[in-house]
Amino acid sequence: MAVSGGPDSLALLLLAERWRAAGGARPAIHVLTVDHRLHPRSAQDAAFVARLATERGFGARGEPSGLEVFVARNLRSMAISADAKAVQNPVPFTEERRPGAEHHWMEHCSSCHALDGSGDTPIGRNLYPSPPDMRESLTQDLSDGELFHIISNGVRFTGMPAWGDEDSEEDIWDLVSFIRKLPTLTAEDLQRMEHGGAPEPSAEASPAAAPAGHTHAPATPPHTHAPGTPPHTH
Repeated sequence: MAVSGGPDSLALLLLAERWRAAGGARPAIHVLTVDHRLHPRSAQDAAFVARLATERGFGARGEPSGLEVFVARNLRSMAISADAKAVQNPVPFTEERRPGAEHHWMEHCSSCHALDGSGDTPIGRNLYPSPPDMRESLTQDLSDGELFHIISNGVRFTGMPAWGDEDSEEDIWDLVSFIRKLPTLTAEDLQRMEHGGAPEPSAEASPAAAPAGHTHAPATPPHTHAPGTPPHTH
């Protein structure tokens, strides 16, 4: 069933739902949303139909049907405003800004999208629609303005929240720049991020050796010696 969101097709959808709920052997109802672009709100109407259809039987568990996959993949494009594509990133992404962007990604994004952007996390694997692999063209081909719009406003009917009220525009632009780096992150980059940006220590520091002619008994408390202290024992 193709539904655009107009009164006639919506009425047909609701009648079909009542017919299915009446009981007995009923064939499955498949709903295809249609953005016919005949008026300015056609995309919003199509998004509304996707929500309505979801409320009437599409679930987050089990293997999704081809129709559900189609709807899920189009929810993100429906959520992006028409003028977002042309917006450019106004914040230069310097090496000084990168640690803050990495921390932002780890704190707000990695639980669903994974540290490397793959989406392979316990939460990501159990969301529907599942998070896209941010390293691939489905995300990387979006403009900076489109990524900024998604992060700021979220995507309805998915697990993607809106961060526009929580984070500054500058921080979101830095996050957009970091997303561009995901396809080229190295194992060393990921290890550094896992350790909070600090290099992994190579070995434990060894205690300083005692001066010549100087011995310590076990459990001697820490102390210092002035220059010229003669040899002695504790």
